[in-house]
Amino acid sequence: MTTLRTPDGETLALRDWPVAAGAARAVVVLVHGLGEHAGRYGPLAARLNAWGFAARAADHHGHGASSGARGGLPSPTRLVDDLALVIDDTRNAFPTLPLVLLGHSLGGLVAASAVARGLRKVDALVLSSPALDAGLSAFQKLLVATLSRLAPGLRVGNGLALDALSHAPAVVDAYRADPLCHDRIGARLARFLADEGAAVQAAAPAWRVPTLLLYAGDDRLVNPAGSRAFADAAPQAVVSSLCFPALYHEIFNERDAEPVFDALRAWLDARFPNG
Repeated sequence: MTTLRTPDGETLALRDWPVAAGAARAVVVLVHGLGEHAGRYGPLAARLNAWGFAARAADHHGHGASSGARGGLPSPTRLVDDLALVIDDTRNAFPTLPLVLLGHSLGGLVAASAVARGLRKVDALVLSSPALDAGLSAFQKLLVATLSRLAPGLRVGNGLALDALSHAPAVVDAYRADPLCHDRIGARLARFLADEGAAVQAAAPAWRVPTLLLYAGDDRLVNPAGSRAFADAAPQAVVSSLCFPALYHEIFNERDAEPVFDALRAWLDARFPNG
């Protein structure tokens, strides 16, 4: 783990999983979800390494080993701006390699937002159960919008139903016991979750970055309808989507995750051939 300093003096904890031997085919930047941290992605990074891909990830501001109030944001687009810094640092570290973003849940929304905004060039995008529809009612959205103006620093419980992370009890138990996971969410972060999915959906018809969308059909944490709507609106030649009807939210941490890994590997192999 290393540290990446942001322009305002905060720090992002940055993890690298290098390829053990030989040249990497590409580097995959992993973008984690709400309340968790990049260290939970070690098993996924190990798979990527075995397939010939370097992997790296940063803990979001206010998450994991990064600085900042837990679940808080100093500005509405802070997570997207920080991801741009991570991409810049990754391009410097791996100047000759293609760069793939792989975002899960909140991280999927952040990665998709960065692509929609055109902040940095990326070669491919993978979305895992992205939070493109937070499932909030009109009243909840109004409440979030009001709080983000009146009390932007307010932080409350995020309300995640941890039993719905995965059908594997060991995954849920490990999350609950992990001291780097937390249950806080600030008003600004809640508004980003509430609003940014609509901006990504609006950008879908003009999507140009090759994208693989993998999502859980039995997701109780984000609304899978957001993923379906994005896939329906995006050009089919650019965005490939696959729903796993029986899986919970963390599709890479499910008991029957092999079909998910197979889909990811096949898509990466087609775009970044070995050798």
